[in-house]
Amino acid sequence: MKKIFVLSVIVAFVVSCGGNSSSENTTGETPKSMVEQPTTYDPKRGEGKFDESNVKIGALDAAMATKGESISGTKCTSCHKLTDEKLVGPGWKGVTTRRTPHWIMNFITNPDPMINKDPEVQAQLEICLVRMPNQSLVDEDARNIVEFMRKNDGVK
Repeated sequence: MKKIFVLSVIVAFVVSCGGNSSSENTTGETPKSMVEQPTTYDPKRGEGKFDESNVKIGALDAAMATKGESISGTKCTSCHKLTDEKLVGPGWKGVTTRRTPHWIMNFITNPDPMINKDPEVQAQLEICLVRMPNQSLVDEDARNIVEFMRKNDGVK
């Protein structure tokens, strides 16, 4: 477990520090890429292709939740606990009461833009110190994980 944590910290350090650009800014001006651009980011929807029109939630689908549990065992639980306790990333307990299903699906399939734009995710990053990696989940896997998260939160 210590090896995973140390490796995660090293990866986070390398990713967050980045490299030195070969063309330094000598004008003293803030580069355009660093200037806050107007955004239409919706913190209730997130950044991605999912919204309330293409993510329909009803009663808990036990088969999907079982698939989601299996996928999360491979892709998620090395960093996330099912309780509210932080491991590498935040615990999952209550996430479906705080976030919409389409926001969760956007985040787990498209984490980088949301980390860059969502103030609450950025605040969480300051606590966890490690960016969530893109796990290359297909849409069905993401939907199954949401169903497992709902089951974990006690949805019947």
